[in-house]
Amino acid sequence: MSENPTIFGKILRGEIPAPRLWDDEHCIAIRDISPAAPHHLLILPKRFITTLDELEATDAPLLGHMVFVATQLAKQLGFAESGYRLVMNCGSLGGQSVFHIHLHLLGGRSMQWPPG
Repeated sequence: MSENPTIFGKILRGEIPAPRLWDDEHCIAIRDISPAAPHHLLILPKRFITTLDELEATDAPLLGHMVFVATQLAKQLGFAESGYRLVMNCGSLGGQSVFHIHLHLLGGRSMQWPPG
């Protein structure tokens, strides 16, 4: 597998500093630099997967872990009880701008539907 050339790869390698709110063997969580809500975190897997379309059945535990991390962070940061949104984008038309899968955790404001 090639080295991850994305900004997330650089963050994971420590080439770009980003305070980590979560760091375990599977993923990290950082704040989004362009927040769309008062709380906007990104959960990044340490394994380089460019889009959701590249997932395999063996990746299911990783995605479940990412969701678990998001729930724990929402609780730790004090906005779980009021509600939050989890978002994953796939491909350019789906809104994906960094081609390393990641989960957005948004909270601290009322979310609208449809999302966009």
